[in-house]
Amino acid sequence: MEYLDFELPIKELIDQLDKCQIIGQESDVDVTETCKQINQKLEDTKKDIYGNLTAWQRVQLSRHPSRPYTLEHITNLTKGTFLELFGDRNFKDDKAMIGGLGKIGDQSFMFVGQQKGINTKMRQFRNFGMPNPEGYRKALRLMKMAEKFNIPVVTLIDTPGAFPGIEAEERGQGEAIARNILEMVRLKVPIICVIVGEGASGGALGIGVGDRVLMMENTWYSVISPESCSSILWKSWEYKEQAAEALKLTSADMKRQKLVDDIIPEPLGGAHYDKATAFKTVEEYILKAFNELKDLSTTDLVSQRMDKYSKMGEYNE
Repeated sequence: MEYLDFELPIKELIDQLDKCQIIGQESDVDVTETCKQINQKLEDTKKDIYGNLTAWQRVQLSRHPSRPYTLEHITNLTKGTFLELFGDRNFKDDKAMIGGLGKIGDQSFMFVGQQKGINTKMRQFRNFGMPNPEGYRKALRLMKMAEKFNIPVVTLIDTPGAFPGIEAEERGQGEAIARNILEMVRLKVPIICVIVGEGASGGALGIGVGDRVLMMENTWYSVISPESCSSILWKSWEYKEQAAEALKLTSADMKRQKLVDDIIPEPLGGAHYDKATAFKTVEEYILKAFNELKDLSTTDLVSQRMDKYSKMGEYNE
């Protein structure tokens, strides 16, 4: 297990507990009571740390290298039924955007999401989860296919943003994202969006328009990352913690502002501490959202979706 800087007190107690148990195994000394005390202190420390996380600490948890990425979520949700589909039928297949058909129980879904990669080589292969225009066009192709066959769509969002390279702009990055937003608003099947990691800028919004938008507890969703915000406002990344607080990007902030519909709770310490429980909880929330939407007529579905987004940003003077 890798530990973040604010998790070091937990690591120290785990190391103490391991040493205590080793002493008990290798000698005749009774360390039962000592181990029990350390274990209790460990639990109390976890509750204290994870119960009072700052916005920046949640950003760090969303980027934890052991956190499950999109493909791992899909694999566990579909239990061997996932069939990946490739290509935008225009330029090429974007490895940062994955998608395909799969089942949760007996219900078929079209899954679409950004994939970061689990090690350095795979992250380079996946372009660190930053799709090019062809990635968004592939996503739209799959969503339109789902619409044709009346299959609900599930999008899994985890990206530091759309790829900002000049070649992406030359191939129409902005147009591809704008087209997705337009088409998703009027798609005639249920759309359930789940933010499983980072939700940055238009890169997230390009597959983030849905009837239900769900955020896992230790994720973030914002127009810009804290580091980029800090570099713009203060000409330095040193103020990223203040930027994270000001951006109101946590799941609780987003729910409070009515920009997402629900928060998916995570195991204590984050999804990577107990992946099986995290996957099961995500599955339950997806099915709950689908059951709320499945009986709506096409007209009501699209109308409610449009009303949902039209109301965002309202304020009283």
